[in-house]
Amino acid sequence: MRFGPFEIMILLAIFFLLFGAERLPKLARAAGQSKGEFQKGLNEVTGEPSSANTIADLEAGGKTKSVELAQKAEALGIDVSGKTSEEIESEIASAEE
Repeated sequence: MRFGPFEIMILLAIFFLLFGAERLPKLARAAGQSKGEFQKGLNEVTGEPSSANTIADLEAGGKTKSVELAQKAEALGIDVSGKTSEEIESEIASAEE
């Protein structure tokens, strides 16, 4: 079933009555952003992996930068609980000096 101009006008009138004129643009903006984020995620999943990212992941041994940083801090005897990456990096730098 296809919607003609008259049916679309009726639907818009119902939306205005239900949601109000102020809220309708916000709903449309949120729907557009959601669609954009979904499309971006879909492209990430279905797209071919970047060889640069794959090589970097293999060289890191599957560890993220934060995991590697936490392991290095623990090896130096630094407690990492509740600290940001920047705080941990500064403590590692001061411990290595």
